[in-house]
Amino acid sequence: MKAIWNNTIIADSNDIVEVEGNAYFPASAVKQEYLVESPTTSTCPWKGTARYYSLQVEGAENKDAAWYYPEPSQEAASIRGRVAFWKGVEIKE
Repeated sequence: MKAIWNNTIIADSNDIVEVEGNAYFPASAVKQEYLVESPTTSTCPWKGTARYYSLQVEGAENKDAAWYYPEPSQEAASIRGRVAFWKGVEIKE
């Protein structure tokens, strides 16, 4: 699967974990040059605290368009070391 934004492939992997309709890519499959750490966090009652990245591609920014759980709960251990996308990032096979 591929994560695409602004006509650019942000992530590409066949090793996807799907949770609640979101495709979590291995962090190693995400092109780090497009990620910018964000101070934004959110909390899921069963997964834990999420951290965010904004995407920057060819001068365009998509604020908080990617997230990950640095210390997911035991119930969400399958998404440790993985990144998911939203806010207009297209996920396709």
